[in-house]
Amino acid sequence: MGSLTTSRVKRFWGEIRPPSDKSLTHRAYMLSAIASGGGVIETPLDSEDCGRTLECVAALGARVTATGSLVRIGGGGKLTSPRAALQCGNSGTTMRLLAGLICGAGLKAELRGDPSLNKRPMRRIVDPLRLMGADIEGDNAPLFVEPARLTGIDYRSPIASAQVKSAVLLAGLFAEGKTTVTEPAMSRDHTERMLAAAGCSVHRDGLRASVEPGMPSRVAMRVPADISSSAFFLVAGVLLGGPVTCLQVGVNPTRTGILDVLEKVGARIDLAPRGMEQGEPVADISIEAGELRPFTVEGEMVPRLIDELPILAVLATQCEGTTIVRGAAELRVKESDRIQTIFDGLTSMGANIESFDDGFAVHGSTPLKGAKINAQRDHRIGMAFAVAGLIADRTTTISGAETIDTSFPGFESELKRLADV
Repeated sequence: MGSLTTSRVKRFWGEIRPPSDKSLTHRAYMLSAIASGGGVIETPLDSEDCGRTLECVAALGARVTATGSLVRIGGGGKLTSPRAALQCGNSGTTMRLLAGLICGAGLKAELRGDPSLNKRPMRRIVDPLRLMGADIEGDNAPLFVEPARLTGIDYRSPIASAQVKSAVLLAGLFAEGKTTVTEPAMSRDHTERMLAAAGCSVHRDGLRASVEPGMPSRVAMRVPADISSSAFFLVAGVLLGGPVTCLQVGVNPTRTGILDVLEKVGARIDLAPRGMEQGEPVADISIEAGELRPFTVEGEMVPRLIDELPILAVLATQCEGTTIVRGAAELRVKESDRIQTIFDGLTSMGANIESFDDGFAVHGSTPLKGAKINAQRDHRIGMAFAVAGLIADRTTTISGAETIDTSFPGFESELKRLADV
């Protein structure tokens, strides 16, 4: 998919089982690779990013067998230094979390990324890993790791980042003594939940998360659908009437900020619980349009929906009043500078938007017109403007949309399936 084209539709409704959760798939693969009893992962996300993680754990010596929608990973928890550089592609999760695991395991490795990943900051994990005694080099990718013995630390992270927290906690599984990470706000807690479910000694107290040394015993998980991928369809339902039902979605409280915002906007939301998977709550989410009220995102809310801000910016153009997003400077260092790409794209479609160093304000409601959008090879930007095209006059063409496959294979066909033209 080089470019993606969408046009105005009358309604958007139906059921979808969105792609499996990307964050959970990455972590299930990594924890299975170091678990004494390996892992069995059902319905993992079959995408480029998660495929990179699976290739990397295989290169580290884990035995990987994939049959249909089932992946088995074994190796008895014993990893080895790879013979060649680990290719992380576009996946920041792969690089940052694996760096922590590799440092902890005392391996020698080089981790490489694509041109986009090579621009993203790595010092945020390198610094705490060095405090633990790791021999790791690289302000940006590539990262170079040499064998070293680690000691647990009590680390106060300057940012709320699940990737930073997870890299340190994974390294802490191998370190001498307890490892603790304290964040300024709560980031997603998938790593802590999955480690606890796999038998590791994990302690959580507010914004503090700690691990004691020791490997997971076994991972067994049916990966639920990704709420970040679901967000594009939920918002389309709110904009175009619905109802839309997203099936078997992970509804971890650290990820459901999108639902809180949609409720504030005036959407009608229903959650039908579907149980737990490896410590993660699962539910079917149904949504219908209601009022379109403006909203504010700031402070502790930001980490709970950082990946959903591009599609929420599209929603804000149709809300009556001013929507404000602040405290989201992290958007500047995602796959693209998302504040800039949101501003450029929505401005070209006729929206009234201001940009700030740490966010944006959208003054609505304003009708959108079709435009040519450069997604900057950012999957979430591409999907957000595809949804924008569904409510815009004339045709919207999005270039640089090929990276949508990193998180949502089949996005275009599913978008068209639920669209009533």
